[in-house]
Amino acid sequence: RPTVGAAMRAFKIRGPVATVTAGWEEREDEDEELVAHLGRDTWNLRLQARSEEVFERDPQVLKGLRRRHDRLREQQNLYRLQLDHALSAARDLLGRKGDRELLEPARSFAIDAVRRLDDENLNRKRAIKATFDATWRFQEHPEVVRHHQELAEIVQQVQAIVITGGHVGVLLNRLWLFGVPAMTSHLPIVAWSAGAMCLSERLILFHDSPPQGAGNAEVFEEGFGLCRDVVPLPHAHRRLRLEDATRVSLFSRRFAPSICVAMPDGSRLAWTGERWSASRDARRLTPEGGLRALAGSPAIARLPAPLETSREAG
Repeated sequence: RPTVGAAMRAFKIRGPVATVTAGWEEREDEDEELVAHLGRDTWNLRLQARSEEVFERDPQVLKGLRRRHDRLREQQNLYRLQLDHALSAARDLLGRKGDRELLEPARSFAIDAVRRLDDENLNRKRAIKATFDATWRFQEHPEVVRHHQELAEIVQQVQAIVITGGHVGVLLNRLWLFGVPAMTSHLPIVAWSAGAMCLSERLILFHDSPPQGAGNAEVFEEGFGLCRDVVPLPHAHRRLRLEDATRVSLFSRRFAPSICVAMPDGSRLAWTGERWSASRDARRLTPEGGLRALAGSPAIARLPAPLETSREAG
C-alpha cells in the first residue's frame, strides 16, 4: 500500500529528494520501484555501499566497529536473559485475578523492574559506545570524513529525505556513522518501518509470536530522538497479539509516558509544522489493554514538537 507519494503531495514537497535504503543491505541499489513511485529526481545516499568502501580502504574502522558491535551484542544478550524472567512475572501478575488493592502495587512494582532493566541496558550500551568512540574516533577517519562531505553536498540540493525500512540495526548504524540526521535536520523527513523507528527515542524490537525465542519486546538501542514521547509500532497487527489485553496493557504501561502507536499498513503519523496528526487507523495501546484511536485524541495533542537537531545514536 504505497503512501509515500501521497505524503509528499500533502506536505507540498515537489522537488528532488534524497533516499536512504541502507536497511536493505545488499539490495540497497534495488530502488527502481521506490524511484518510480516518488516520480521525481532522487539521490540514493548509498550509505551501505559507502560503508563497505570505507571498510575496504580503512580496515581499522571495520575492526573497531566489529569489536564495538560484539560488545553491544553481548550486553543485549545479558539484558535479554534478565528480561525474560522480569516480563514473565509482570505478565503473570497482570493476568492474575484477585484483590485489586493488593494486586495493583505488585503489578506496578513488577513493571518498574522491567523498566529499570530497559534503562540499565541503554545506560550500559551508552557507556560501551562512548568508550569505543573516544578510542577509535570512527567519524574522524579520513574515509568517513570524505563521504560525509560528499553527502553534505547532495543534501544541499534536495527538499526532503526519505528513509526506508529493512534491517533496523544496520540502518541506525549507517545513519550514525555518516552523520546523516545532523546534516538533514533542516529537511522534512518521510520515514516508514525501520526508518520510522530510528527517528524515535528508543528502538523497541517486538514480535509476540516469532519463529524462535520468547516473543519478548526488548529495548534495542537509542534512536535519534527526533520524535519524542512516541513509540512507533509498524506492522503491529502482524507482529503483536493486539487482542491479548494482558500483553497490550504491559506494553503500554512499560513504555509510559510515551505513547505506543500501532501502525497498520497505510497508516500515518505526521507533524504539520504546528501539531501532530494521525490517520484514522493509527491506534494507541492503552494501560487497560485495549486500542484507542489516536486521531483527535488528547494524547496526540500532548505530543511535543520534533527536535530540529539530532541526538547522538548508533
